[in-house]
Amino acid sequence: MNPGPNPDDLLVLLAVGRTGRFNTAADDLGLNHTTISRRIAGLEKSLGGRVLVRASGGWELTDLGKQALMAAERIEAAVNDLALDPNGQHLLDGVVRVSATDGFSAYIAAPAGATVRKRHPRVSVEIVVATRKASQIRSGLDIEVVVGKPHVHRAEAIHLADYALGLYASREYLRQHTVPASPADLADHSLVYFIDSMLQVDELDLARKLTVSMREAVTSTNVFVHIEATRAGAGIGLLPCFMADRHEDLVRVLRTDIEVRLAYWLVARAESLRRREVAAVVSAIRETVDLKRMQLLGHNPGAEAGDTQFQNGGGSSP
Repeated sequence: MNPGPNPDDLLVLLAVGRTGRFNTAADDLGLNHTTISRRIAGLEKSLGGRVLVRASGGWELTDLGKQALMAAERIEAAVNDLALDPNGQHLLDGVVRVSATDGFSAYIAAPAGATVRKRHPRVSVEIVVATRKASQIRSGLDIEVVVGKPHVHRAEAIHLADYALGLYASREYLRQHTVPASPADLADHSLVYFIDSMLQVDELDLARKLTVSMREAVTSTNVFVHIEATRAGAGIGLLPCFMADRHEDLVRVLRTDIEVRLAYWLVARAESLRRREVAAVVSAIRETVDLKRMQLLGHNPGAEAGDTQFQNGGGSSP
């Protein structure tokens, strides 16, 4: 008589299914790679079929594996139901890994992580900074936040918010150069933006076409470098408004002529979203986005007033 799958083997499958990698699952469970392989082999023998297949960059669940993973989730939920805090609430525990762009990581994901920690002290949030397309294989990641609507398989994509990019220059730069009065005047200025040959996100590449007449000044793969180079007077930066508006020494130029609207999307495996810890992080991210939605769109009355005042009487020709 087949005794059925070992519950411990099912929990190993759960870890592999969520991360797509044996090594990451081994680290999460405090086991070694060999033990993970042996556990999966034992599970497949007891179930009479494959539960995982090799895919590009990691492992994917078979149909049998998906059924087994759902059973593993029920086991995990039953165990978690036994863990309560002094107020009788369920204790969340574990690590949630988030990948996001520079600005989103700093100003949305980090505050959201702090919110999660206050609510669930046993949950750790790891933030990996990357500006790239959504991965087809989310190995080792629970949540990805990307720019532009992603085209992904075996994952859910959730629109978080739109955000705006505008042209900014330092006040000192505008005192030394002619303030551009129309997009045609941009040909007299240099641009601070991403390195064109290393840009992996189509939407960010399309944004560059609005400033095609500008020669490149300082370029970088990191948006914080864009901010600081613009503040230092390297040129006019094409910057996220919610980041640039934090600096009083930056002035937005051609506000009514040039604005780029992009969107943040959240991507995660369905099995990851069913984890309470991941759901708590997603909830905190959405709450933080809602609080900062106006800043993301560049609606900052104080900054707008300062820009108008400067441009009406501030710029001068060299």
